[in-house]
Amino acid sequence: MRLYSAEVCGLVSAQAQEEGVMVKQVRAVRTRQALIRAAAEAFAHDGYARASLPAISKRAGVSAGALHFHFPSKDALASEIESGAARTVEEMTAHCRSTGGSALGVLVAAIRQLVVAFAADPVMRAGFALSGDPARDGGTAVVDSWHGWVRDVVAQAQEAGELTDDVSPECVAGAVVAATVGFEVLGSGDRDWLSKERMVEFWTCLLPRLATVPGPDLARVLEGEPTGDRDAENSMAGL
Repeated sequence: MRLYSAEVCGLVSAQAQEEGVMVKQVRAVRTRQALIRAAAEAFAHDGYARASLPAISKRAGVSAGALHFHFPSKDALASEIESGAARTVEEMTAHCRSTGGSALGVLVAAIRQLVVAFAADPVMRAGFALSGDPARDGGTAVVDSWHGWVRDVVAQAQEAGELTDDVSPECVAGAVVAATVGFEVLGSGDRDWLSKERMVEFWTCLLPRLATVPGPDLARVLEGEPTGDRDAENSMAGL
């Protein structure tokens, strides 16, 4: 009986220890996520140089010791945010490609999803902001990665005959990326810049200059409808 009781006590003790470890792990994950979000909000609002670790730990509601346990420096925090933003962009653009449709339709859909992410996710806002921050060197160039993807899609649009003859893919890619970064900067102070109406205004202004499809079909591109042989389905899905 005593041996049985000892075995039961041992099992209970081991189970309690395991549950304690799991609780600590969950708490550590939550603390890390809180720090990343707080740092992203600080970087997006104040910039890399002005954001301080004490202010970030206070915003996250954790101690300075907990912050340094997860991230030894502000640079480590910034790197984590840039990597997170880069992963989101990669997943988002891969999804837009998988939906099919015209190259310009894919581009419109990707930018719309990116702007929605700017409005909802501080990590995305901070990732793009850090890419253009002169105080931040040697990080993951999220904007450069986005620029490369846009350039590839625009080149595909040219090969498919979707672009007018008097515009170059590089020029279009530069304009689109500049507008994207501009929406992020302006949207950080006024969310109206990240609205559906702003996106429609932007593409209504830009697409007639770029696309070979006639005027009525441009409206279908904006609304995600087919455009004859050039299927722009999903181009603005979710607007």
